[in-house]
Amino acid sequence: MGLLTIGAFAQAARLTPKALRLYDQVGLLPPAAVDPESGYRLYGRDQLPLARLIAQLRHIGMPLATIRVVCGLDPAAAAETIKAYWQQVTADTAARARLAAVLVDHLSRGETTVSHTNRNLAVRYAAGCDTGLVRDSNEDAAYASDQLFAVADGMRGHGGAAASAAAIDVLKVLERVDAPAADLLTMLGNAITNADRTIRGLATDDHQPVTTLTALLRSGSQLALVHVGDTRVYLLRGGALALLTQDHTWVQAEVDQGRLDRDQAAVHPQRALLVRALGSGQQAEVDLALRTALPGDRYLLCSDGLSAIVGRGCLHSTLSASDDPERTVQRLIELARAEGAPDNIACVVVDIAEA
Repeated sequence: MGLLTIGAFAQAARLTPKALRLYDQVGLLPPAAVDPESGYRLYGRDQLPLARLIAQLRHIGMPLATIRVVCGLDPAAAAETIKAYWQQVTADTAARARLAAVLVDHLSRGETTVSHTNRNLAVRYAAGCDTGLVRDSNEDAAYASDQLFAVADGMRGHGGAAASAAAIDVLKVLERVDAPAADLLTMLGNAITNADRTIRGLATDDHQPVTTLTALLRSGSQLALVHVGDTRVYLLRGGALALLTQDHTWVQAEVDQGRLDRDQAAVHPQRALLVRALGSGQQAEVDLALRTALPGDRYLLCSDGLSAIVGRGCLHSTLSASDDPERTVQRLIELARAEGAPDNIACVVVDIAEA
């Protein structure tokens, strides 16, 4: 079978001669032969599948070093490597999109720089956990300080409690932060990467613990929100209660796609099945958002041990009462226990006021 010139081979592989010369230089796709007199590169037709694979990988933006690794793997392993690469690209793109949204929001208001608001606000807060009436151990964690408010729900079983505690511990390094608003999201994103790595490190031969996490990081009047899983954050503002997060569960995805309605989802046997959590999958994928706190705001962060069994109306009326955060946390736990408390309960209540 005759060899193809670099021009003919480039056309058949949907590459350019320039690209083929580069791939030869880096040892990715050397020619089958080189004419000793002219120095022309010659390629065999059996090299076309590899050349086309390289072209497709370059088309999705894969670096040459990673392509070299993929090309040295068997098909199954190569597929997994490509999948992991694309998940990383997707996560990075989502992070850039969130930052772009912050920039657009600030610039649309006529501001030329993104910075946090220095408005002096005071916060009052309380956090509480309860094992509930059915479980014999507690895998939930709750934390509150002047700067950080967080709840996490570890997967039931060995390592769940350690995973939820580790997720919050990683965020504690961000306390007392004083940074521009856009930087808050970047710092949270980096912290989540560290938390995910830490939780993966808790794995044993037969168990990989996972945890949900919902947290607010405060700088001035700016609140950076990070969320993954089915822990939640609600905002009571002006008498109205709003849910600020979306559950990362299988049933919620079915609701979003119109295959289940909310009533069906509420009683579905797989309603607690997570599709996103720290410690699971190839890459931690979280929701990040930036909000401005106002005097009079009341925030509730909670695990599904509260939100899944205490109705929204009851949550609304309890949060609307004039009780201080500590009493409100106690009341919320009492409500869950009155409904049978089949799961652990974790909640944080935060009040915002003028300093």
